[in-house]
Amino acid sequence: MEGYDLIGDVHGCGATLGALLEKLGYHQRGGVYRHPRRKAIFLGDLIDRGPRIRLAVSIARRMVEEGEAHIVMGNHEYNALAYCHRAPRQLGREWLREHTPRHNRIIKETLDQYRDHPAEWDETLNWFMEIPLYLDFDDFRVVHACWDQALIDALEKECPGGIIDEPFLRQSVEPDTQAYRILDRLTRGVHLPLPTGVEIHSGDGFTRRSFRAHFWSRGPETWGDVIFQPDNLPGDLEERELTAAERARLPHYGLDQPPLFIGHYWCEGIPALPTANIACLDYSAVKFGRLVAYRWSGERRLDANHFVWVRVPQEEEARPRPWEIDFD
Repeated sequence: MEGYDLIGDVHGCGATLGALLEKLGYHQRGGVYRHPRRKAIFLGDLIDRGPRIRLAVSIARRMVEEGEAHIVMGNHEYNALAYCHRAPRQLGREWLREHTPRHNRIIKETLDQYRDHPAEWDETLNWFMEIPLYLDFDDFRVVHACWDQALIDALEKECPGGIIDEPFLRQSVEPDTQAYRILDRLTRGVHLPLPTGVEIHSGDGFTRRSFRAHFWSRGPETWGDVIFQPDNLPGDLEERELTAAERARLPHYGLDQPPLFIGHYWCEGIPALPTANIACLDYSAVKFGRLVAYRWSGERRLDANHFVWVRVPQEEEARPRPWEIDFD
């Protein structure tokens, strides 16, 4: 083993995933992409939005089951599980994730592409339940959105290996539970609410009333110190001081900790490192961007020269028009 190739959010760009694996030196043998000296790690969000969702899932699942790859759960796999699991009667609704117009739209491409393959979709959902929420290899770590050690420790006590069960899944949709806090933080990260009446009207047409915050700034003082998303904050809000309550919501991942790989944050442009020991690998593949990997070979200090990417070709760009895309 020379190392691992960590791959960001695929979102149904299955053909581009195959092209990236080929670029990284993986080749199909027996229907599985394999490398003679390396393994892949998928950072979650295989599904939704893109035109070849079944292909993306098939590639990743076969690699994982053959021992050629690992994977962590993204918020879109979790959303699919909750969307397709019936809720306990006491919740007063039919499904764990309600079938609202917004939720229906987010999962529409996935359900459409599996519509004529119901048994395959059931098997895919069963496989999602086997995916851990995090991976800790001691020398490096992997999580979809945010590494929060206290919550990971709590998860490990309840679900060894970070693999949730159905009781945990049912609890996770109730906001006052620890299961909800764990799933929300690890797969969605930290969101800080905007002031009342303030909204972000982003380029994709979605109106947001909160912003995504990162978790590696040492002693942050303002909102601008922690914002981590393509959209700017309106007005002078980047200069707004963080309150004590907001600081308390932000875990801190220090430079003394092992390298950490995350996805989720739909970055743009040429891949870059936010810190010397953190790499975000979501570069908006399905939103006219790049499908990005990082080639890790044991280094403690990450190197931006180790990014490898493939531009998403026209035929694999997002099926929804840009103003219909919703980042949940």
